[in-house]
Amino acid sequence: MEAVKQGSAAVALRSKNIAVLAALKRAPHDLGDYQKKVFKVDTHMGIGISGLRADGRVLAKFMRNECLNHKWAYESSMQTGRLVAMVSDKAQVYTQKQEKRPYGVGLLVIGYDKTGAHVYETSPSGNYFEYKAQAMGARSQSARTYLEKHFETFDDLSLDELCKHALESLKGVAPKGLTSKNITLAFVGKDLPFTVLEDDAVRPHLEGVMDESEE
Repeated sequence: MEAVKQGSAAVALRSKNIAVLAALKRAPHDLGDYQKKVFKVDTHMGIGISGLRADGRVLAKFMRNECLNHKWAYESSMQTGRLVAMVSDKAQVYTQKQEKRPYGVGLLVIGYDKTGAHVYETSPSGNYFEYKAQAMGARSQSARTYLEKHFETFDDLSLDELCKHALESLKGVAPKGLTSKNITLAFVGKDLPFTVLEDDAVRPHLEGVMDESEE
C-alpha cells in the first residue's frame, strides 16, 4: 500500500444516476509534463489511479480486454462490480507468488450499469469496497473528511453539483492550488457515456471553486 499512499490524490463520488471522478495530476519535476491519472475502460466505466502509473496502465488494459470479451460473448456491457472483483482477484494472486511483486497501484473505479451508478476502490492486497464517496492517494485525508461531511446530500445532486463537491474536496490536497492543468474530471451516468475533461474543458467547473487568476 506504500505506493498508493505516495501517489497523487483522487476522489470519486456518486448520486443515484451519476458517478464523478476527480484526480490531481503531478509533474515529476518542473521540466516534466503532468502525468495521466484517469483512464477510460468502456463507455460505461473508467478508473483513476494512485501509485505506480505503469501498473495502472497494465490493469486498465486488462479491464478493457475483459469488457470487450464480455460484450462479444453476451452482447451486453459488463457490470462494474463483476469487473472490480476480477481485478482484485488478479491483484491478490500476485501477493502469494514469490517470483512476482504485487501491483503497486490502487484504483478508484466509477461506472454505470443496470444496477445504477457505482464507486469502488481496489488495493494492491486484493481488497475492494464499494462507496458512496471515497478519496485515496497522498494527503487524501482532508478530501475524505470533506466527503464524510457531505455524502448524505449526494443522492439527488446534478452532474455540475457533484463535480463541484469533487473539486472542493481536493482543495486541501493540492499544495499549489487547483488549476485546469493539474486536475482531471471524469463522469459517467444514465444516458451519459464515460467522459474525461482536461485542460480548458475543466475550467468552467473550477469557476466558483477557486480563482485561477494566478495560473
